[in-house]
Amino acid sequence: MVGVSGAGKSTLLAMLAGLDEPSAGQVWLNNTEITALDEDGRAVARAEHVGFVFQSFHLIPSLTALENVMLPLELMGKKNADDEALSVLAKVGLLERKGHYPRQLSAGEKQRVAIARAFVTRPAVLFADEPTGNLDGKTGGRIIDLLFDLNKESGTTLVLVTHDTSLAGRCDRSIHIESGRLFEPAAS
Repeated sequence: MVGVSGAGKSTLLAMLAGLDEPSAGQVWLNNTEITALDEDGRAVARAEHVGFVFQSFHLIPSLTALENVMLPLELMGKKNADDEALSVLAKVGLLERKGHYPRQLSAGEKQRVAIARAFVTRPAVLFADEPTGNLDGKTGGRIIDLLFDLNKESGTTLVLVTHDTSLAGRCDRSIHIESGRLFEPAAS
């Protein structure tokens, strides 16, 4: 999803993920009408089917990189959460930083931890809201390459929100948002 700041991209993403409720209509996530569910039901649907990567990382400061990645697995009751988290941390190149807290990590490392946490549950859909917004261009490019590589490897549907048209060009499909209205650009 592409559009300028304030166009409604993040709002639409929040509705698609069941974080916000639309004022009208329905939202379906992996064959479930999430708009028909209460908050607890939407939370279960998110836990079972969704991963998130945000611009501002949303890591828990009191948890190490490993513990941040393990958290969604532990919430799901997985017994081997540490093994799975270590495996994904290795994929994002942060195995040696597993014991570091967010305050000890660079912005790029924090975003790689956030990506590992998002992919560790093998979600059906990964929502990424301006995942490079707080990163310099070089680091952002590496993060996007990592995001697309993991996405391809896992077969996850990636819903990416950005204002960067060149980044949107890497996606299979692009939807533009202007003043809360969706449209697909004409094929060139």
